[in-house]
Parts: sequence; C-alpha cells; structure tokens
Amino acid sequence: MYKSIIIGTGPAGLTAAIYLARANMSPLVIEGPQPGGQLTTTTEIENFPGFPEGIMGPELMDNMRKQAERFGAEFFTGWVNSVDMSERPFKLQVEGKGEIITETLIISTGATAKYLGIPNEQDNIGRGVSTCATCDGFFFRNKEIIVVGGGDSALEEASFLTRFASKVTLVHRRDELRASKIMQDRARANEKIEWALNNTPVEVVAGDMGVTGLKVLNNTTGQEEVIPAHGVFVAIGHHPNTGFLGGQITTDENGYIVTTPGTAETNIPGVFACGDVQDTKYRQAITAAGSGCMAAMDAEKYIEALEHAAVTL
Repeated sequence: MYKSIIIGTGPAGLTAAIYLARANMSPLVIEGPQPGGQLTTTTEIENFPGFPEGIMGPELMDNMRKQAERFGAEFFTGWVNSVDMSERPFKLQVEGKGEIITETLIISTGATAKYLGIPNEQDNIGRGVSTCATCDGFFFRNKEIIVVGGGDSALEEASFLTRFASKVTLVHRRDELRASKIMQDRARANEKIEWALNNTPVEVVAGDMGVTGLKVLNNTTGQEEVIPAHGVFVAIGHHPNTGFLGGQITTDENGYIVTTPGTAETNIPGVFACGDVQDTKYRQAITAAGSGCMAAMDAEKYIEALEHAAVTL
C-alpha cells in the first residue's frame, strides 16, 4: 500500500511528487498518455521564475520529473480507469497495473483546452495555434492575431493580446456574443480589436514558418475567405479531466473539483486536488506548481495525523 498516489504529471502533480518524495513518503505518480501535461505542447516558457532566458515546456517538465525521481518518487504510465473512494484506503484500478491502494490521493489531472477540430489546427500547435494568451501572447508582438470565441474568456484574451499585437480579429460563428455586457463594451472600445462575427472557422492556413491565417465561412453569404494572421488563439473553453472519478467528489457546475479555500482538501478526507483540475481562474504553470505544493503538505499532515492516532490507540 502506498502512502500517497498522485494522478497527473503536469507542474502541479510533479511539484507534489517532489515535496512528498523529499518527505520520505515514496509517492507513486501515475502519468497518462501526455506526460508533463499541457506544457509539453508549449514551445518556450518565459514567465516561469528562475529561467531568465526562458525554457522549453518539455524541458521544464522533464527537469521536474527528474527532480522528483531523485528523491524517490515512483512513476507509472497508464490509464486510471476508476477510483473507489467510498472507504480508506482508496482503491484505484489502473490499466497495466491492476488494483493499487493508497492512504491518500492527490488528483492533478488538469483540464483540457477545447479545440475547433478543423484541418491543420493540431499540426500547428506551437507554430501559431495556441489556447493561452498569457503564455504565448508575447511571441506575437506587432503581429496580427485572431481570437476564436464569443464568451468572456475570448474577449478577455483578445483585450490582453492587444498589448502585443498590431491587430486582433475576433472570430465567432454567431452574430451575437455570449460574453457579458461589460466585457463586450470594453472590447468594442479597444481600437485594436476588429470583428468577424457570424463566421465559422473552416481551416487553419499555414506555411513552412507556421500559421499565416484562418479560413472562415461567412454564414450570411456562404463565401469562404482567409483572414491573414500570424497566430490563432482558440478561446472556446476548457473541460476538467474528472470523468474517471464517477461523481464521487464535489465539483462545480462545469466539473471542476471544489477544494476548501486556502487548502487542497476535497469533500473526501484524504483526497486532495491541485492544478487546473480545480483552478477555474489562473491556469498558469506557476500557480499549478504552488497548488501542488499545498496538496503535498496537506497530504503529509493528514498522514501524520493518522499515524499519531494509530499510536495513541
């Protein structure tokens, strides 16, 4: 039986692994088909403290993994098919490993950005296609950018990107936006934002150097055209990776795990959550790492309390 199992190997899960391993708890870290999480699809990261010249996303994740391994964390690659949290110790069914049990569980499975599902989109992630304005906006200084979406997050990203871009075109497949009035008013007052409403994205256009534009279908005229741009930011939302939990943990209306404010605790004692799977606001590598530290410290304190109670019985 493990003292702690961590599901997920993004910055949150790997930070938790580093802290628990240094506490001699020998955690098992289960990584899915995308070890390192979303940062492995990011090229250069310039806003993670400690790297004045920046660092490549995959390199940062590889370094964090090696650091956790150095202190004794164990890694296993496979799907977690189900988790039984009805009683402690918790039971996990893991593909390729069978049933494993643990005293504490840290869930850091992240949230997956929603994509458009159009041709050339996936091939150009990191080559002009992005889902994170905060992460990648700096690379498009004085260039033309497209933001796809019609909600608050899309307008927020469009407004943010005007700090760098020469022009931001907002593409939305409907003729009306879903964003709140205050966000719409703010965006429409920004002279750098242009509008391409009632246009459905059809294809990402790219060349040898990356994205050159977005082909759209005008829903009114039925005509297709290419909007020139060096970057296409997809801002149509995220979905948290919590389906395998079977509704055993309290989540909000969008499926994000709810944690007790100021902690990583869930509604189930001994189960903790960190990173984008419970963060609906920031979704940054550094905040994910910080919440991973919180989860590890909370799990360590929980196990210490269990061991103390066992001794005093």
